Amino acid sequence: MKKFDVLRKCVMFRALDDKQLREVEKMCDPEEFEAGTVICKQDCKEENLYVVEHGTVGIILEVGPLAQRQVQAVTDYEVFGWSAMIDPYICTAIVKALEKTKVLAFDGQELSSLCVAKPEIGCRVSRGIARVVAMRLRQAYAQLLGVTSQV
Repeated sequence: MKKFDVLRKCVMFRALDDKQLREVEKMCDPEEFEAGTVICKQDCKEENLYVVEHGTVGIILEVGPLAQRQVQAVTDYEVFGWSAMIDPYICTAIVKALEKTKVLAFDGQELSSLCVAKPEIGCRVSRGIARVVAMRLRQAYAQLLGVTSQV
């Protein structure tokens, strides 16, 4: 699938018109990860934001020295690595490819710089990041409520 079409289907870029999306499209590069590859490490600096073109990654929390729990999955047209755009740029979870996964990778700082270089695009991209973070937070709340209501 063409980069433009993948980005058009991504909630983060939903508010961009075609011309703006073409500008953003130039900023990403395709990458591919084999199943089992750790893409992001919890508590480490994150430099890239990713849009999944095809495949699935797990978002995994390290809850102790030897304990990990997958809390969410990210699949086609969804975003992960949003920490690359938000100070202090530290990853909040481990992200691991659950199957062979094709992504579009953005340099988080370059995307953030749109706020100054092209404010209208930067503002819309920043709102898109806020949407992604809010959705993940809602999902986490729903999981927490599910766990606590079973106790």
